[in-house]
Amino acid sequence: MFREMRRSKQALSKEECTAILERGTSGVLALLGDEDYPYAVPLSYVYLKEENKIVFHCAKVGHKIDAARSHEKASFCVIDKDQVVAETYTTHFRSVIAFGRIHIPEDPAAIRRAIEPLAAKYAPLDTKANRDAAIDREFSGLCIMELHVEHMTGKQAVELLKQAQK
Repeated sequence: MFREMRRSKQALSKEECTAILERGTSGVLALLGDEDYPYAVPLSYVYLKEENKIVFHCAKVGHKIDAARSHEKASFCVIDKDQVVAETYTTHFRSVIAFGRIHIPEDPAAIRRAIEPLAAKYAPLDTKANRDAAIDREFSGLCIMELHVEHMTGKQAVELLKQAQK
């Protein structure tokens, strides 16, 4: 169903892909948008390893939510490293792409369970009471999207692979 990576020697392990998703702070969600044009949007997220899903928050209306409701398949890309090396006309890169299906929970308890780790990721030094108050303030307008990961690949520049092997 999913293509094999052409340069498989540069592939990252599942553990390396997971680590990138866990430490990343933003990525690009790609959906099938209006008139079948691709729609890619940068988003903050949290990766929930135990559930193998990526959680995003969004408004209840808009292009992103319309696209997700009309076509559940999506991909999400996180760039971990992007170092331009001008003298050799290349970049030393490391990235992950997760493929899966979008689910939009409607149950308030499910939405609450999904937003809490997202809030904790982006405000780790705040108190739980402050995070809860912020969530409560915004809850009525909050929508959660969950990307249930079906396939994940990661790749790095051959130069990074060689450095790691030394």
